[in-house]
Amino acid sequence: MNKIHILIFVLISQIIFSQDVLLNKVEKVNDNTDKSLVFLSENSEKAEYLGELEVRGFSNDDAAVFSSVYRKAKEIGANSFSLKPFETVDGSPSKFDAAHYRLNLYYVNKTSLPKKDGSIFIFASSEKDQKISVNRKDYILEPRSYLTIPAIAAEVYTISTKKLLGSTLKFQVKDQSSSYYFQASSSKVKADESGVGGLNLKSGDIVGLESSYGDFLRLIYTRK
Repeated sequence: MNKIHILIFVLISQIIFSQDVLLNKVEKVNDNTDKSLVFLSENSEKAEYLGELEVRGFSNDDAAVFSSVYRKAKEIGANSFSLKPFETVDGSPSKFDAAHYRLNLYYVNKTSLPKKDGSIFIFASSEKDQKISVNRKDYILEPRSYLTIPAIAAEVYTISTKKLLGSTLKFQVKDQSSSYYFQASSSKVKADESGVGGLNLKSGDIVGLESSYGDFLRLIYTRK
């Protein structure tokens, strides 16, 4: 009897915590080959509305969620997105909920896409606090949060996780009109580079992120 109860609990849990990424509405399909997916923090008159996407259910695997969002967006030719908040009873926008949110999908001509503001974005892991150092200044990032630092041309930045087996990354800003995205995680498991099929465990890894994925994390994470 206990085994049956456990089985029922597991099945209900899978239903409750399963995640769906759905195209709720398709107003228009744009035929373009743009690879990027840019976050629009403000409304743009030059943005062509294509449809609405909805994410239901929470997942700590943000890369997998973004992959699903990206595929759905590209099905209708979107190259940009914005948050479409749910409304509260009084009509005001509700607080963002990473377990349930909607995105408006758009196409914007490349020349009209918003310019990067010359910032360095450092994202924490999705599971526990992460201590990092940027040019010898210490920060503690809570799970699912990020830090923004102005990027100064020709400046050399050193980002470290300050652990025995951690990573230290140095880079120089060459283009102040670009933005730079990194993620620091307390632990990271990756495929063995030898190709044998084993696993390497590295503590305190720092990873450079593609800008579209970085823009997505800006939406679903909290700015410190």
